[in-house]
Amino acid sequence: MDGILYDDFQTTVSQLLTRHRSIVDLLSKYQESNARVNRAIAKSVTSCGCISINAQRQQIPDDATLEQLQQFMDSHIEGELCDNCRSIIEKELGNNLFYLVSLAETLDINIYDVILNEQKDLSTLGKFHLK
Repeated sequence: MDGILYDDFQTTVSQLLTRHRSIVDLLSKYQESNARVNRAIAKSVTSCGCISINAQRQQIPDDATLEQLQQFMDSHIEGELCDNCRSIIEKELGNNLFYLVSLAETLDINIYDVILNEQKDLSTLGKFHLK
């Protein structure tokens, strides 16, 4: 039952893949969708101003343990997305997801299996699976 949503989404994506069946087209569309996600986030900062980015070196005490590391890591984001920016970013993330699943479908890879395998790796390695 868990995988039905993912499989349904992948089937729908497969049915809608008409213009961009070529792996080369899909790679470029996926890259473009990544750029659009980045641009939407940047516009939330520079045009709307609902969030701001205050990036600086992470301040981690020398004696911090691996277990404590997460509490010292900062996202560098201040504020919250307004409804309009959230909507735009969600739309762009959806497009990005469409092209990710399109790539998987074209390569005959089941996206649900990818998620399950990644979850298994994360669970198995736990805190040692730092990305």
